[in-house]
Amino acid sequence: MAQVLTRRKRKTVRMIPGKMDVSMQEEIKKEESVEVPAVKEEKTYITIDDFQKVEIKVGTVISVDVIEGADKLYILKVDLGEEKPRQILSGIREYKQPEDLLGKQFPFVTNLAPRMLRGFESQGMILAGSDEGGLALFNPTQPLVNGTRLR
Repeated sequence: MAQVLTRRKRKTVRMIPGKMDVSMQEEIKKEESVEVPAVKEEKTYITIDDFQKVEIKVGTVISVDVIEGADKLYILKVDLGEEKPRQILSGIREYKQPEDLLGKQFPFVTNLAPRMLRGFESQGMILAGSDEGGLALFNPTQPLVNGTRLR
């Protein structure tokens, strides 16, 4: 729902007893009405059951490839402790060099539905955060077994 705010321009008015200045009457008629959308920041809460549906596991990046013509994408091969490494595409190329990723552990969302990007299937998502200072990836403070679930 939008709020309507009314603004009046301030003006010096000369008042004559018993009469309202004509310019003041015109000014009142010309009140500006400006529609401003109401800013409501409603936080949406999830339950612990909702959170537990997200499967976040630690994995080690074992290779980093570039997709021709895709300035932002890397193809990561990630060891998540499964039978074979997963292919995960990530739009972090403009922020991170391959050596920043290779051989390091990161958290990955592993139960997202596979998605095709630029003709390649992505089988998960690396977790990252960003602000005005750039992009940050998260590493465990000590090595964990690949596939360790985060809670």
